[in-house]
Amino acid sequence: MKENGCSRKQGAASPCAACKLLRRRCAQDCVFAPYFPADEPQKFANVHKVFGASNVNKMLQELPEHQRGDAVSSMVYEANARVRDPVYGCVGAISSLQQQIDVLQTQLALAQAEVVHLRVRHTASISNHGLSPASPSNSGSPSSKFAMGSQARPIFDMDMMMDHSSLGLGESMWSC
Repeated sequence: MKENGCSRKQGAASPCAACKLLRRRCAQDCVFAPYFPADEPQKFANVHKVFGASNVNKMLQELPEHQRGDAVSSMVYEANARVRDPVYGCVGAISSLQQQIDVLQTQLALAQAEVVHLRVRHTASISNHGLSPASPSNSGSPSSKFAMGSQARPIFDMDMMMDHSSLGLGESMWSC
């Protein structure tokens, strides 16, 4: 267990943030001192506001010392989230991130569908002209591409058709 500063051991007590906020003497074996240093008073203030000092003390006392640091980190994170969003707390942040993931997955699926669409159109354009992608007459020069693009007509219109299995999504992005 790490000690918060040398001054507490030498007599000139420098109280931890918890004892300072609670206006009490910070004992040498204070359970809060290793996790709420005096130079971070807002850290304990938020935890105290959300959980209460007595509850935090009980939680820390019931845990083995090697798990207390993680427990305090979790309490601080939840307390800060509750201060920012008193109704939803962490759940609000998680929900917001999940919505962002959903939007980005939809954008990715649409971009992949567009790539497939363009590949099909390109293949149809090449087959309409009787050219294979490796043929010498398909040199890839801008003028040959422009000439092909202006005359190319796909065999069938792909604008409204999309093969979802080729997107690698497994299921439709609109399914519940």
